[in-house]
Amino acid sequence: MEEEKRVRHSVRKRANEIKSFRCKHLIAVIENPTDIKNIGTVIRNVNALGVEKVYVVDPRRSLPDDWQDLRDRKSVSKTSVSAVKWTFVKRFDSTNECFDYLERKGFKSIVTSPHVKGKTSIFLHEGDYTIYHKLAVWFGSEAIGISELAVERSELCVSIPMFGMIESLNLGTSSGIVLYEIARQRRIYQSKYRLRGKRGHRAVPLPTVILPQI
Repeated sequence: MEEEKRVRHSVRKRANEIKSFRCKHLIAVIENPTDIKNIGTVIRNVNALGVEKVYVVDPRRSLPDDWQDLRDRKSVSKTSVSAVKWTFVKRFDSTNECFDYLERKGFKSIVTSPHVKGKTSIFLHEGDYTIYHKLAVWFGSEAIGISELAVERSELCVSIPMFGMIESLNLGTSSGIVLYEIARQRRIYQSKYRLRGKRGHRAVPLPTVILPQI
């Protein structure tokens, strides 16, 4: 009993510590995933980097209706199980359905791809990701990449510069890199313009979190 109380207290303490550092209105979207393990890796990245939610476009309905059921599946790696528990995930049957939902909620979308696509295409470090109050970042599957439909309905296409013989990264790696930069920018913006005063203030910064000079 005492051990359970200690664990609950520890969880509440950590939740309160990270609350002000979470990136509200930032969603990662996985389109047409082919491997549940890859989904688990993205969810782990999302949770660790302070991204608010994950949406999954799953036309084959390969995912369970109750997302928490994935915690009991051997297909999800052990390192991703805890992230599934602490991350909000919503599934959609189609790309259009997800875009319609996001747009009704006032979200703008950008897509990620190792190749130039769409009317506007930039390298990751060239973008300003604070100009969108509500932002959804789309990632395609490793098998077929992002769809042309997603490109058409998005604001721009973002790519990670490649300097080796290999010209692409796996979904887990690319989502980690892209979401880190976007969350970093938005966290600094929030600290400067939205979290003045007591909100977001810490006498001792969280481990691995560097507070900007305001």
